[in-house]
Amino acid sequence: MSPDMRKHRGAHPADRALFAADQLPKLQSAVSDLSWLLTRSYSMKGAVKLVGDRFGLNERQRLAMSRAACSDQSKSQRAIAHAPFAAVKEQNFIIDGFNLIITIEAALSGGLLMRCRDGCIRDLSSIHGSYRSVEETEAAILLIGESLGALSTASVLWMLDKPISNSGRLAQRIRRLAAQRGWIWSVELAFNPDREIAGSNRVVISSDGPLLDQVQHWTNLAQDIIEKDIADPWLIDLKSDTDFSL
Repeated sequence: MSPDMRKHRGAHPADRALFAADQLPKLQSAVSDLSWLLTRSYSMKGAVKLVGDRFGLNERQRLAMSRAACSDQSKSQRAIAHAPFAAVKEQNFIIDGFNLIITIEAALSGGLLMRCRDGCIRDLSSIHGSYRSVEETEAAILLIGESLGALSTASVLWMLDKPISNSGRLAQRIRRLAAQRGWIWSVELAFNPDREIAGSNRVVISSDGPLLDQVQHWTNLAQDIIEKDIADPWLIDLKSDTDFSL
């Protein structure tokens, strides 16, 4: 396998066709149907195949559908645990590091963003065990820092996946930028950061669905940054209020 030499976290070459306006009604219906099945305790893998086959979705469309859908139970729990920005000023935060940075990198580089059923904005990027910085990485960290500064944070703890290649380099970069800007941040690497984040009493910053099902309080920082600070992001709406069609 050749090394990842991408300079941006942008769109896949096929995405403009796969997620064009004429594809959205089909994708929204697929998200609705998948959510119906998940609500009834179908496994994600089996339900994605069933719905993906029904709508003739390709691999990337199925990935988008799976990230945009959630059960009624998850939607309700995530809404209860969500904390608006007015309620989290001067709080202690814990950041799902790769999740947040990669989403902002994708937004800055014109990658596909999806407004999902639970209200989160997600992307289609995947790091497959290895992270490579792109040209937008530093800008993403700085945007995150400026947004956190507006919340007058008490403390910020970044969590990165230790098994991911180059996580140590990213941690050093975050620390360096924080020191330059006077941000009181700490960065930790863990073999299972989701467990650390879920067990924390801090306000969680993440858009990872399974993680949000486990946390007590979370806030939607990626959405705030994308909507306020990124000009003309490529954002499609995959949440649907239509009846399920299965």
